[in-house]
Parts: sequence; structure tokens; C-alpha cells
Amino acid sequence: MANTKARTLAGSKDYSLLLEPVITEKSTRFGEAGNRVVFRVPCTASKTDIRQAIERVFNVKVQSVNTVNIMGKTKRTVRGMAKKSNFKKAYVTLAEGQNISVVEGL
Repeated sequence: MANTKARTLAGSKDYSLLLEPVITEKSTRFGEAGNRVVFRVPCTASKTDIRQAIERVFNVKVQSVNTVNIMGKTKRTVRGMAKKSNFKKAYVTLAEGQNISVVEGL
């Protein structure tokens, strides 16, 4: 019998882990230069969770995942000080020949 990995289907947890793709000038440059995609993910997400979710949802092979925790800025408002929410970004490097089109259908 051949030794093959059975791919599991993407579940609701996988979709809730990938909040939204980050589409900025910097992320677009990453995508053009090095086959990278940037996603906004929950602060509690781990690198292995992000890797598995992307592989299941988009059916691609992930080479590496780098994460960045962004601390929310404090802003001065009319009613006093307010703090923006903290969030996490995941820089996902795909294997050679793999791609994800995050702007498809816009």
C-alpha cells in the first residue's frame, strides 16, 4: 500500500483563524518578490495552527510562517484617551510553484 497523506477538509476553525488578507503596498511587494502572502490572524494563533489552516483552506504547501504582534496605538480623543486593538499578522511563505490569489474576485 502506498504511503500517502490523507488531506483533511477545511473546517470552520480554519476559516475563523484567517481573519483577512492584508493588502498594502508592503504586502504586495512581498508577494511579487518572494511568493509570500500576509494575513491578519487572532492574537492567540500559533504558527502551526496558521500553517495547517492555510494548507487546508487554499490547498497549497507552506514553506514557513513568520508572525508579528502589533500593539495597538494610544489615540487622543475628545473624551480622553483611547487605545486601538492589538492584532497579529502572519507572513506566509509558500513552496516553489504554489500561489494564492487573495485579490481574485474583487
